[in-house]
Amino acid sequence: MMIAGMLGLLIGSFLNVVIHRLPQMMQREADNYLAHESGQELPHQQPYNLLTPRSTCPSCGTPVAAIHNIPVLSYLMLRGRCAHCKVPIPARYPSVEILSAALSALTIGQLGLGAHGLMALVLVYFLIALSFIDARTQLLPDSLTLPLLWLGLLVNLSGLFTPLHAAVLGAMLGYLSLWTIYWLFRLATGKEGMGYGDFKLMAALGAWLGWQALPLILLLASALGAVVGIALVLLKKHSSGQTLPFGPYLALAGLLMLLYGADLLSKFNLGLY
Repeated sequence: MMIAGMLGLLIGSFLNVVIHRLPQMMQREADNYLAHESGQELPHQQPYNLLTPRSTCPSCGTPVAAIHNIPVLSYLMLRGRCAHCKVPIPARYPSVEILSAALSALTIGQLGLGAHGLMALVLVYFLIALSFIDARTQLLPDSLTLPLLWLGLLVNLSGLFTPLHAAVLGAMLGYLSLWTIYWLFRLATGKEGMGYGDFKLMAALGAWLGWQALPLILLLASALGAVVGIALVLLKKHSSGQTLPFGPYLALAGLLMLLYGADLLSKFNLGLY
């Protein structure tokens, strides 16, 4: 478990890069597409992806020295501030690293160090990245949700988490369930209650965990979202008409089903496993 936690710290550092850069990469692609469609000449741009350029301070743009890029420890050494401009570093960075470490240790402790546990870690890391991106931007990128969906079907070719037929049905029903709720809500209110990325994330969870897990995932995600939404309104940190990203609650519900699915289904008398 300690080794899993250390690995989680390192992966968490990379997840911070994904969370920060992927939305910007999407925006850059969108801007380039619109410029191309309008006949504008595209300006020369330096490569910008998950590997290039080096990490920099979000405030002053100074490259982060290797000694200042050690997960969590560097944040503590710098007292949460950039070494160059002294502007506070967002708490999200150590939070993602600590969360990744904790969930890595928990996942391996619960599922073991075999294929089951290792592939579960992959799902956990995807869910962390998707949750933080959705919380920041209300986007669930196809570049994460679609590979996660196909990977879920792939790992279940041998029934690692659920039989293949249950995984295929899970992917189909996961997408259709939220698609149906979306259109019923839109027809009733004229508003969009969620985004298409939520459909794809639900499909991915169905592909990994099977159709049997979907009802409880939806129930847990809805309950969690309602509790948090009501709390934010009462604390006056959120208006009643403002939408909340649903992805983090789907991810948390999926994580609970990944680690404790059989027990939860038993307690809810859903005996579908």
